[in-house]
Amino acid sequence: MELELECIAIEKDEGTSAILGHAGFIKTVEDLYEAMVGSVPGVKFGIAFAEANGLRRQAESNILKIAAGHTFLILFKEAYPINVINNVRQVSEVATIYCATGNPVQVIVAKADTSRSVIGVVDGLSSRAMESEDDKQNRSKLLRDLGYKK
Repeated sequence: MELELECIAIEKDEGTSAILGHAGFIKTVEDLYEAMVGSVPGVKFGIAFAEANGLRRQAESNILKIAAGHTFLILFKEAYPINVINNVRQVSEVATIYCATGNPVQVIVAKADTSRSVIGVVDGLSSRAMESEDDKQNRSKLLRDLGYKK
């Protein structure tokens, strides 16, 4: 059996975050929908599930390129990943979350015979330097300004 690797960029608009995961049951999409709606009032999102509005079409297009069974992709705006990830993780069918990010994302997919599998993600950009004292203070201030730390 030959194994092929492919790296697929998730296409999303500026200001759009993504959650990519693995789950599998006939009611998964409905449960993920409820998890998103229950996370943040007014969150705008689209969900695509590789089995069985603008963000939805974009999610569907990306999941078709990944084409790995039982994977799901949620693209969303007007919320941060930290605001929704817990509810998504609590969906009983969710087995794995590969990423929850606003960064650029590439999905590493392995193809074997007639099946495909996500084997990892490239989330964000390469590091350029170590965090300076000023960077640490700015990060700490931002977390407090956003209400994530006291």
